[in-house]
Amino acid sequence: MGIVELLLIAVGLSMDAFAVSVCKGLAMKRCTWSKGVIVGLYFGIFQAGMPAIGYFLGVQFKDVITSVDHWIAFILLGIIGGNMIWEAVKGDEACDSSGESLDVRTMLALAVATSIDALTVGITFAFLQVDILLAVSLIGLTTFLLSAVGVKAGAVVGSRGKSWAELAGGLVLVLMGCKILLEHLGVLS
Repeated sequence: MGIVELLLIAVGLSMDAFAVSVCKGLAMKRCTWSKGVIVGLYFGIFQAGMPAIGYFLGVQFKDVITSVDHWIAFILLGIIGGNMIWEAVKGDEACDSSGESLDVRTMLALAVATSIDALTVGITFAFLQVDILLAVSLIGLTTFLLSAVGVKAGAVVGSRGKSWAELAGGLVLVLMGCKILLEHLGVLS
């Protein structure tokens, strides 16, 4: 998997964290870049750590599942992306990201909740030709940057960007799953 594909996956995975960051920015009475950096660090660290954990879990089963790894990647990315698209289209989820609070308990809960998808993607990385260090670095850095900017964007723009971000992220993940499947089936080269 090349750097462009990894970057697209990083952007797709970071959209949940971006959407929550926008909500955090909406809730803040006074939004500063330091608050954006704090939110970005929480989300970036967890988004980088979860695929690493998933990768090492997946490596344990790689030999058993190699013949169907492309189907696993397709199904997992399809489910994750489809869920993100559904949430974006459904649109009834209000921005409730525990308000303005940046306390450890609140931020850990949000960071874990937004990075569960990344754990699953990490499992798929174990079955593909992925430089895991490059992948987790790109995912973590992308999520950090988008989350920090998301906090400021939320304060300025409002909640209009939340659904768009989830829809775009979901589409990217579904398309990457399709690409992986089609490459392994020989349709794409």
